[in-house]
Amino acid sequence: MKQTIFLFVICLAFFSCQPKQQQYPSRTERWSIEQANDWLQKWGWLRGTNFIPSTAINQLEMWQEETFDPETIDRELGWAAEIGMNCMRVYLHHIAWEIDREGFKKRMGEYLDIADKHGISTIFVFFDDCWTPTYSAGKQPEPEPGVHNSGWLRDPGDLIFDDPEIIYLLEEYAKDVMNHFRNDERIALWDLYNEPGNNNLGEKSFDLVRKSFKWGWEVNPSQPLTIGVWGRNRRLHNMTNYQLKYSDIISYHSYSGLESHTAKVDSLLKHGRPLVCTEYMARRNNSTFQDIMPMLKERNIGAINWGLVAGKTNTIFAWSEPLPDMEEPPLWFHDIFRKDGTPYSQEEIDVIKSLTGK
Repeated sequence: MKQTIFLFVICLAFFSCQPKQQQYPSRTERWSIEQANDWLQKWGWLRGTNFIPSTAINQLEMWQEETFDPETIDRELGWAAEIGMNCMRVYLHHIAWEIDREGFKKRMGEYLDIADKHGISTIFVFFDDCWTPTYSAGKQPEPEPGVHNSGWLRDPGDLIFDDPEIIYLLEEYAKDVMNHFRNDERIALWDLYNEPGNNNLGEKSFDLVRKSFKWGWEVNPSQPLTIGVWGRNRRLHNMTNYQLKYSDIISYHSYSGLESHTAKVDSLLKHGRPLVCTEYMARRNNSTFQDIMPMLKERNIGAINWGLVAGKTNTIFAWSEPLPDMEEPPLWFHDIFRKDGTPYSQEEIDVIKSLTGK
């Protein structure tokens, strides 16, 4: 009996000495329109790109310790700052966190230090239904010549169907990262889930969408939450309406020309909340800087195009048109700069700088 009491006292003393995680009040609904507009007043017109350094083929190669590349990140974000970009959208991956939780958050902090040095804020993305459904930590594959995003990874991908218990790990991941950076003023927005339902998943992704918002509300970070709308077809109708109903800031994707893009904006503005276009600019689709960016600036809509520097993701090639015999397509699909920092199109650079005041 004395031994039991002694062990209890030792355990009690041990746990009482452990650092206690700060508890914050959760919320059960999205921000008010007033809160959302205050956010817009603070941040102003966001403009930038979806960013991954040219030396990384996917999220794991960007964030794993062995291949994290701060020198390239610094150089390439410098080019973005020179043309007036002030916000990057950056994808995370739960596997990089799972294998090295503290190191992962440390590298996120290092990335934020570099971006902030260049006057650039960040939108972090947690989950994603695009491209490769399976993955593993460690060395990542080399790019397939001429193939757009040949190594990009979904998160959680097939794992959520093969191992439903992974949902508990995903919750821990999302909450840990948001809690760690919940008051970081270098983060403009948390994008909880990229294109849920893509790759014919439809509303199979709806449960994770709901849970992502719930986890975000329980953390209740100082930054707003969003899940961008990207398709309005019947398969996604209920899920899309849910995203619109619960996003603090409404975000969306459009790779179409000016007329169609403007119609989408007109529809989304009816919700009375700030808008951020978190993906646009596909030259072959007539989604160009020359046409789209001036409209977005005029309406104070965040303008985040796909791609900064041509690299291992091969996003200068179009989605469904592999060109394995070409080092470079005659018309780039995405991206702004070559690896040496020279622009694909000086005309585009001139347009961007005229709009950003550079």
